[in-house]
Amino acid sequence: MRYMYLIMTPTEAVGPPPARLIEEINKLAAQQTAMIDSGGLMPSSQGVRVRVKGGKLSVTDGPFTESKEILGGYAIFEFATREAAIESAKSFMELHRLYGEGWEGVCEMRELATHCTDA
Repeated sequence: MRYMYLIMTPTEAVGPPPARLIEEINKLAAQQTAMIDSGGLMPSSQGVRVRVKGGKLSVTDGPFTESKEILGGYAIFEFATREAAIESAKSFMELHRLYGEGWEGVCEMRELATHCTDA
């Protein structure tokens, strides 16, 4: 089963994450062959939201000040069990606690749905 970790913070990050945090995440990725992909996101000021509401399409440029949490990054893992995925998420966030220099945030873990296509 594949899981996506969505990393959210209460405020927009100012500058890149601490180098030590990135080092430790890379070490975790090397130890856990389960990591498929990961990455940070550029500031929301560089983003765009395309919304469908009331049958109409609208485009809004960032930053998105109405957001309560900012999506800052993601990681995709593959694990045999949900329990293994949860333990990994805890380890992933422990790195943020130890090396994030005051960083605060949330990791939302979601199982990826499998897609079927017609043959």
